[in-house]
Amino acid sequence: MLNYNSPIKENKNYSDLTIEEIYPVMKLNIRGKKKEFFSNVEKTLNMNLPIEANTSATSDKLTSIWLGPDEWMIFSNDIIEKNNNNYELENLLFANISKNNIGSISDVTDQYVMINLKGKKIFELLSSGCPFNFNEFKKKNGASTQTILNHIDVIIHHKTINSINLFVRRSFSEHLWSWMNDAASRL
Repeated sequence: MLNYNSPIKENKNYSDLTIEEIYPVMKLNIRGKKKEFFSNVEKTLNMNLPIEANTSATSDKLTSIWLGPDEWMIFSNDIIEKNNNNYELENLLFANISKNNIGSISDVTDQYVMINLKGKKIFELLSSGCPFNFNEFKKKNGASTQTILNHIDVIIHHKTINSINLFVRRSFSEHLWSWMNDAASRL
């Protein structure tokens, strides 16, 4: 794991909106399409991967977001130990998937920053800088999308009513954080 120095130094609270970074959270990218891939992943994760576009699946410990027909992001629902990047789940998936040449596993924990937004004004904030139409999205818990927010690629996961997780590449996180805080202060 990289020496974790987040550009995001504090949580922000506005009227009906809270913005905070959630860290550290294990994030894995998995890819595959063979039948053995699905059975091995589902057995290892103890959950089914979502196969419908822009959906997610959640268990007690993990969430899986559909990113494409053969790609998913798996992330832990709980905070992990900061000083350790040796994830048992990654090792199990690597042994069951990559070593058997039926798919690939990549640790993207340090690549993505996870920002949680809570409150009634989430979609107002997102709509002010995003071309995506959130009308149907905000009605579906577990929905996900990859889109552009203030000219930055993001993955948005609708966790529950009035709560979303937003994933942004670390190199763009400070810029996005600054924009979100400026935009939120004007809502």
